[in-house]
Amino acid sequence: MTPTSPATIDRPASTPASKTVKTTTGSFATIRPHLEVTGTLGARYDEILTPDALEFLAELHERFAGTRHDLLATRLKNRVNAANGRDPKFLDETAGIRSDPNWTVAGAGPGLEDRRVEITGPTDRKMAINALNSGAKVWLADQEDATSPTWANVIEGQISLFDAVRGQLDFTSPEGKHYTVTGDANGGAPTIVMRPRGWHLVEKNVTFVDRANHRMAASGSIIDFGLYFFHNAKRQIENGHGPYFYLPKLESHQEARLWNDIFSYSEERLGIDHGTIRATVLIETIHAAFEMEEILYELRDHCAGLNAGRWDYIFSIIKTFRARGRRFVFPDRKEITMTVPFMRAYTELLVATCHRRGAYAIGGMSAFIPNRRDPEVTERALAQVSADKKREAGDGFDGTWVAHPDLIETAQAEFDAVLGDRANQLERLRPEVSVTAAQLLDISTVGGQITEAGVRGNVLIALRYIESWLRGTGAAAIDNLMEDAATAEISRSQLWQWIHENSVTAEGRRIDLPWVEQVLAEVVSGLDRTPTDRFDDALEVLRDAALSPEFPTFLTVGAYARFF
Repeated sequence: MTPTSPATIDRPASTPASKTVKTTTGSFATIRPHLEVTGTLGARYDEILTPDALEFLAELHERFAGTRHDLLATRLKNRVNAANGRDPKFLDETAGIRSDPNWTVAGAGPGLEDRRVEITGPTDRKMAINALNSGAKVWLADQEDATSPTWANVIEGQISLFDAVRGQLDFTSPEGKHYTVTGDANGGAPTIVMRPRGWHLVEKNVTFVDRANHRMAASGSIIDFGLYFFHNAKRQIENGHGPYFYLPKLESHQEARLWNDIFSYSEERLGIDHGTIRATVLIETIHAAFEMEEILYELRDHCAGLNAGRWDYIFSIIKTFRARGRRFVFPDRKEITMTVPFMRAYTELLVATCHRRGAYAIGGMSAFIPNRRDPEVTERALAQVSADKKREAGDGFDGTWVAHPDLIETAQAEFDAVLGDRANQLERLRPEVSVTAAQLLDISTVGGQITEAGVRGNVLIALRYIESWLRGTGAAAIDNLMEDAATAEISRSQLWQWIHENSVTAEGRRIDLPWVEQVLAEVVSGLDRTPTDRFDDALEVLRDAALSPEFPTFLTVGAYARFF
């Protein structure tokens, strides 16, 4: 689909435009809160951006946008505290929640009972069909890190999901090849779990206008969730499943509470039973790792489980402690494996926490992907994925992620070996697990080295991914690894940290700004360029994100504001 014409959609014409409110100090005019859509409209966009759907989104913004802004301000305060030497900790004020043995979460909804292999990927029509035909138990339909947030991707992804829920999704390639959803060998298709954008992201093509006529960019989270829920929740219930979501980038239980409030309001608004929504929270920030139990508690009526979002978790630690000295400096990215002590502590704590509360523990995504044209690469990828999933299944995880259909059989074999005919292993409570704050923050024992190859690799990966993202592709296969926004964030964050901590490579080269600029120039000169590539823009984004004195919290925020 290609956007065809600009248009503005706002509240229904029947909605009163304004009214005058009188107070003891005078009177002032208020208007009906509403949304204005300023993005270019393409074919079938009107099926998603309906007046009723926009009215629902406006209600969500009116009720919850202020809390979102307050929580984002709290994030900033926590970042300042961490920079000033205050480490995250298990909260004293919520100790009663952690010690109370009498509460559990809602658990799996219909269609989520068996999650042993989940495939992740963007929501464009071809990739959606591939996922639905993959044989996985669950499809993480990703509107976040695997999707570049172009306006077309945002709305056409919603159209793909709308069609998938109704069994009418198909696609014809420019070469004339036709794709349809057939399901797996038995005709079954994965349960859809949609991931909206994180709280920090906005949707610049939609403006929220509040009662005082203040205008602000809409929340990407609310837009993604609201459109999907409004159009599909009742149909999914009819299909025997339900409206299910992955929640990314949470940093506190208060942020989980906001999602829970939105879920409860949305269910009531559409006349759906309370607790129908199920959410799986990605524990992918260091602050959330200290509040896993509280996050489950806040979402307990709607919660299915937690996921070990390993790549963003590593990024979060680098970001949080980037200026705290050499104790927090990581080696080359490839050295930060799931078996280093601080990552073991994080995943062990996640499994034990989940199972104590009746929640599923879902493992992370291996970045390795097969190459159908190179059997040796494929053999290595399958071996690495097998080892990763064997460890997860043995640790008590109830399922895991893969990024490519060819990995499903390998991953499932490892979970089948542990689960057998069981849908999960919630009975493994892991009472022997006892994780301290010091273990979660034990960065100094990672080991490994920073090498010149590691520096060049980070430059190349970040540059190539950003270029792909700017062209509208959010999940990119680079050197037989699946890169998304999280892995690009690790690469650029390491570059920033290495420069500012005066790190030295194993070869004796000091990592300073002039040398990294030299490496960047050499990498750029070796690229295969085309007239339509976005490497010049990607170079600007990378310089801002990795080489500037200040550290942008997310590289995507500034790049989205500037280039989308």
